[in-house]
Amino acid sequence: MLQSLRVKNFAIVENAVVEFNDGLNVITGETGAGKSILVGALGLILGERADKETIRAGEEKCGVEAVFKLSDTSAVNAVLAELEISPCEEGCLVLRRLVAASGGGKILVNDCPATVQTLKRVGDILVDIHGPHEHQSLLSQNFQLDVLDSFGDLGKLRADYEGLYRAMLDLENKRKALDSDDARVAEQIDSLTFQIKEIEDAKLSEDEEESIEKERRVAANAQRILELANGARNALNEDEFSAFNRLATAQPALQELAELMGEAAEWQKEAKSIAIQIQELANSVESRIQNIEADPNRLQWLEDRIALIHRLKRKYGDSIRAVIEFLERSKTRLNDLKTRGERIAAIESQLAEARNKVGKAGQKLSKERGKAADLLAKAVTKELQGLGFPHGVFDVSLRQIEPGPSGLDEIEFGFGPNIGEPMRPLRAIASSGEISRVMLATKAVLAVHDRIPVLAFDEIDANIGGEMGNAIGAKLGAVAKNHQVLCITHLPQVAVHGSTHFVVVKTVQDGRTHTNIKMVSGEDRVEEIARMLGGRDLTSVTLKHAREMLENV
Repeated sequence: MLQSLRVKNFAIVENAVVEFNDGLNVITGETGAGKSILVGALGLILGERADKETIRAGEEKCGVEAVFKLSDTSAVNAVLAELEISPCEEGCLVLRRLVAASGGGKILVNDCPATVQTLKRVGDILVDIHGPHEHQSLLSQNFQLDVLDSFGDLGKLRADYEGLYRAMLDLENKRKALDSDDARVAEQIDSLTFQIKEIEDAKLSEDEEESIEKERRVAANAQRILELANGARNALNEDEFSAFNRLATAQPALQELAELMGEAAEWQKEAKSIAIQIQELANSVESRIQNIEADPNRLQWLEDRIALIHRLKRKYGDSIRAVIEFLERSKTRLNDLKTRGERIAAIESQLAEARNKVGKAGQKLSKERGKAADLLAKAVTKELQGLGFPHGVFDVSLRQIEPGPSGLDEIEFGFGPNIGEPMRPLRAIASSGEISRVMLATKAVLAVHDRIPVLAFDEIDANIGGEMGNAIGAKLGAVAKNHQVLCITHLPQVAVHGSTHFVVVKTVQDGRTHTNIKMVSGEDRVEEIARMLGGRDLTSVTLKHAREMLENV
């Protein structure tokens, strides 16, 4: 159940906390007091679009918090686990949403950051909001089919069918992709064959580009490299005044010096070590340049190889690895095209099997829908007879069509309100009052089957006369035996059926409009029912009438 709803700076509500109870919670108040704001706030916390216009004038942000106490958290926790959000503890789920005038906002689910989509997914499990115009959804054939499947508990059969139908569509799309003209296929084969040959002839390897670039730099500058290396070698070891010869000249002096000064022996050792290093360095230079020669043929090959690699990269990818990957994809595609006939035949066989499975699953679903349609029609008819249509008849007709996303059935809800009048499609009924009662009757029938714990009705009694209010209130009370029901109403005949009664009051203080929400009981509730009956001027007659209405429920 929805345990509490906290609203701050939302529309004309500055700060309100409503503690709801099980059963039927009715919400009343004068026109314009802000009753529907509660449903708007509930919609916001359940993922509806945020509009900064709903922020109270003069404020920078508004917020809504909803606390749910759930007897069964399995469905909600499954969604939270998928989204890596903390699960409900002791059946408690806390949703918070902040909307800022700047366009930003914040959403928390069990104190974990979340998204609007998370709120929507959780909201779909927890609350069904029925607004004053939502009865029009009952005219949608898709909605009607959903109602029938929900009533008949056909969710698994429908899911099985839909899975097979999607698989069939996937095969049909693959078949269409292969169904191009032969000339176009021939062009693709020629193009792919050329591309594959061009890349394969190059015999590319992923690590060759760097080594070729390095060798090309050396080959292009071979003459200068030889000149510099020979100069360095001569300075190190070959010339008369080379570093090695100069160190050799210093050796006799260091030896004599070592005889006179003990520490000079270390200097002599260091000089010998440096002389050895100079010789090794000179040898390394000589060894490296022995293989360098200014070969114009080798340089040309290197230049051509680099140019080839760059050309292939421009055509097929930004690296050698990407070019090789393109080659593998092209081979696969070429094989697909060359074996196109075989693949078409295989897909055609798979498609025939898939269509057969879809047909069988659709027929099975249709058969069960037919059974459920008769039961639904009888159940809704029975409910309507208690809502002012003693001779009304509700009908659910099914017509078989070609396989579609939801099955093989086209559905039509029909309604005959009076004896002697023909059954007409529900969408042909002009009276919103009649449609609202059909919707309520349908909700009452589905209440036993519906797992959603909270139902919210925003003025479902709109366009319905007071004489029908008592029947509607009784029906809402019956629904509230299986669900927590929140109902905004303008009819006292409905309000008296509430097990909990809230009143929304609008006041003006310091030039600002304020909305307050309070629970009423006892004489306060009698006065509110009396106000709904006769306006602000309470009389002993209206008070007596109100008291009698409450006592007779």
